[in-house]
Amino acid sequence: MLLSFLLPAFFLSASAAPSLNSRHHGHEHRIVQRLPSNEWFHPRDHPVHRLFRRDADTDGISYAQVGSSTWAAPYPSSTPDVSQLPAAWTDALNAAVQAGSIPNIPQSTSPTPDSNPVYPDGYDPTGPDVCSGTYKCRIPGNIWDAPDGFLGTGFDDGPTTASPALLDFLEANNETVTHFMIGVNIIDQPDSFTRSVELGHDIAVHTWTHPYMTTLSNEDVLAQLGWTMQLIHNSTGGRLPKFWRPPYGDTDVRVNAIAKEVFGMETILWNQDTEDWSLTETGGTTAQAINASMTTWLTGSKTPGLIILEHELSDESVQAFEAAYPVMKSNGWNLQSVAQLAAGGQSAYQNAISIDAGSVTPADIILGDALTTSSVSSTTTSLPSSTSSSFSSRTTS
Repeated sequence: MLLSFLLPAFFLSASAAPSLNSRHHGHEHRIVQRLPSNEWFHPRDHPVHRLFRRDADTDGISYAQVGSSTWAAPYPSSTPDVSQLPAAWTDALNAAVQAGSIPNIPQSTSPTPDSNPVYPDGYDPTGPDVCSGTYKCRIPGNIWDAPDGFLGTGFDDGPTTASPALLDFLEANNETVTHFMIGVNIIDQPDSFTRSVELGHDIAVHTWTHPYMTTLSNEDVLAQLGWTMQLIHNSTGGRLPKFWRPPYGDTDVRVNAIAKEVFGMETILWNQDTEDWSLTETGGTTAQAINASMTTWLTGSKTPGLIILEHELSDESVQAFEAAYPVMKSNGWNLQSVAQLAAGGQSAYQNAISIDAGSVTPADIILGDALTTSSVSSTTTSLPSSTSSSFSSRTTS
């Protein structure tokens, strides 16, 4: 696989390119907004700097138009092949493993489709050595609760054919949310993806194909996160997501560490679940059941604040949010994009046009095929206090 497309991006090409699918777009997209921060989230020696460095204005490369076949071509069409991973990503992973930053615990297994993963005998998913999100174990630093009185808004599994209606509603009500997006869905629905960015919503990672992450090898975890980050970065003027959400909430200390140590991402989960994904499933939840749950949560205590799991997966799931929205407002909840809440008032993205508040220098720009030969530091960094102080990080069994 050619790696030249992995160079940092700032401007997207406005030149015409073959359409991936003619239904996707009726106009060109050109995202030229400056990044919304003037500092990086991590110290200069964090591996993510070497993986996704970028120029202050333009690196001189014309990138394919978002939605074109040229734009989509370099990315996996389905589950990523780990033999095609960029060398810089695997180098960063190996460095983190060798430094002892990635816990050496076994992969889980799924006995039957759509069932909770299980671990080998001797590994307690609720204990600190594994701490599985599926079993509601809270890894310190992961975000489950919003600050008191706040409702962190976000939607999983987009973009989909239901996204335009959601975006219309959010725009009409002047709301900004976090979209936890799936890589293959971005490829399939580029218009809604780009419109989400243009409207100022926050884009976060929800993996490439939505697997149970703890069942995957280290390299497969790397691929699921890395390709989604790369696509978002190359399609948004260089934005690099600061946050991700594991599908099904399925993370543990190993998966969590790969996201943080290699790609610099923090994990956002939830403290209430609408199960709205099942609205279109036989035997799934109903609009009435969601309404009852929402009423209970929204009229109850504001301590802690709410992070409600919702999806832009179907017209029905979008309508469930729209129905609950007046109740959110009438009960005095302060709605804010969950990524912005998690960022503590800072940017929802890791990077900006400068490094450590200094000017970008030639040494901060990757050119040519440098990504295939780079080595990385395994420095471990922690969340700044302004990011984590408002959120619960208790470990529960």
